[in-house]
Amino acid sequence: MLEGDADIARTAALFADPARVRVLLALGDGRSLAASVLAGEAGLSAQGVSAHLAKLREAGLVTAERSGRHRFYRLAGGAPELLETLARHSPARPVRSLKEGTRAEALRTARTCYDHLAGKLGVMITTALLERRALVTVDGEPTTRRRERDRISAPLRDHPYELGPRASEVFGALGVDLAAARANRRPLLRFCLDWSEQRHHLAGALGAALSDRLLAEGWLRRRTTAHRAVQVTEAGRSGLRDVLGIT
Repeated sequence: MLEGDADIARTAALFADPARVRVLLALGDGRSLAASVLAGEAGLSAQGVSAHLAKLREAGLVTAERSGRHRFYRLAGGAPELLETLARHSPARPVRSLKEGTRAEALRTARTCYDHLAGKLGVMITTALLERRALVTVDGEPTTRRRERDRISAPLRDHPYELGPRASEVFGALGVDLAAARANRRPLLRFCLDWSEQRHHLAGALGAALSDRLLAEGWLRRRTTAHRAVQVTEAGRSGLRDVLGIT
């Protein structure tokens, strides 16, 4: 059977349903979740979430893994990048309540972008790593601000950073094992243009390792009121101030 152009409209139609988008956003931090948990986070019935998951699996946006009697779902392939791309191109939803306003502010302040940190916190950490020479730029512009060539709708094609002379010292103080991050099959350094801050934040294997470590150490905790939002704990405030000078 001959194949024509990509059927973009078919994929786009999957994102036209607000409830289905809530399911995808609930998976946007890289977690694998059971259908019952997804139903609660997306505000859907068990039957409703199952119908959405079936369509998302058929489109290759979600995969399922069975563990015991339960099946756990997670984003597949390029779905995380696609979600971030659509977020950058989409207007902000009107805030109709204090609860919605608090949730929106939480996402702008500190969130996970799939498996690494984003929002104001992610940008501040990346900036601090640059200031402390754990990262250095290679394009002559020593800031995290958007470059002219950066596409607002995608992770950076060209990454103007490399590890700096104090990388081992600074990341070590944060509890991140650089050797283990290097051994990961993923690229060590990747960067995204943060959709809410319009500045770069650290991604890649190193960004994921840093996010995992801060959560494991209790410097961050996940909020229950907003998908992907995280909160800096008192221990995190102290640690980030002492190691990175972030106040």
